[in-house]
Amino acid sequence: MSKKELKGVKEIARRAGVSIATVDRVLHNRVGVSAKTREKINQIIEELDYQPNLMASRLASGKILRLAALIPSVSEETNFWEAPLKGIERAESEIRQYGVTIEKFLFDPNSRESFKNQGDKLLEGDFDGLIIAPSFLDETSELAAKCDKIKLTYLFIDSNIPGQNNLSYIGPPLFQSGYLGAKLLTYRLKSKRKVLVVNISKEVENFSYNQIEAGFRSYFKDFKLENEIVRIDIRETDYESVARHLTYVFHVHHNIEAVFVTNSRVFSVASFLFNSHKKDIPLIGYDYLKENVYYLNEGIIDFLICHKPEEQGYKGVMTLYQNLVLDYSVTKDYFMPIDIVTRENQEFYTN
Repeated sequence: MSKKELKGVKEIARRAGVSIATVDRVLHNRVGVSAKTREKINQIIEELDYQPNLMASRLASGKILRLAALIPSVSEETNFWEAPLKGIERAESEIRQYGVTIEKFLFDPNSRESFKNQGDKLLEGDFDGLIIAPSFLDETSELAAKCDKIKLTYLFIDSNIPGQNNLSYIGPPLFQSGYLGAKLLTYRLKSKRKVLVVNISKEVENFSYNQIEAGFRSYFKDFKLENEIVRIDIRETDYESVARHLTYVFHVHHNIEAVFVTNSRVFSVASFLFNSHKKDIPLIGYDYLKENVYYLNEGIIDFLICHKPEEQGYKGVMTLYQNLVLDYSVTKDYFMPIDIVTRENQEFYTN
């Protein structure tokens, strides 16, 4: 017990006319105190707005807080999830001493079945809190319903799904991010020619990508820009499939002047533009990945929009911890900053 805390306990004991040991029993909800004395002490605690050292109390109780994280594994196609995982592990290292453990359940980002299997597996683990990266809409909604049924506290990172009982969403303001993407893209538009929006994902009906695209289109509408916006959804995420679909869309639409990619797979589009000798077409996408940075430095990608993925993982763990252990109130939507990374500043940027 710290000196400050001891002083508070002494004051409570003095006012109640009891020993420090009696106050300690009440603070830790132990037996051996009459109902009348307990009520008197609790009233004084409320009057003084006394806050006990919850960390010390938790350590003394020996109770373990068990958290779980359901996030994609790092794949050969993209290492985006390396950053959130790093943030989760950084938070774990800071609060492990307070009796907190975190178990990671990694799923294949291209497999609904993998997501479902890992979700079912973690539900058997009797966890106190859960971080979810909601890569698949239906499967996440199903998992959320199961969490609600067993009263398992959960939150979302990176992507959001509306209408759920999640404790919080920690990630980018999606609509505004897409709006900014459109503004950046118009810096190099020279005519009223077509703009291509590319969504490379197994999950085409993804709330996040749809919100980003909605923001993108809203910018053109608000500023009465007459460029036709062409959208292509590419469900096969390997480069050969991406190149095949882009070859087709550029053949059908000869006058595409700029390209906006709604997620971190912008490097696949950059590689296609480079190999197709279309390096002069403005290109914007997401996330500070080594593959994306390479094409940024080569001048193929104009801007990368980044949302602090490592901080999302870190904040996800700390939010659960503060709510479940410290009983802090939590913001329903905790938005990450929208960072713009260019060839000129990328060397100094960190996720």
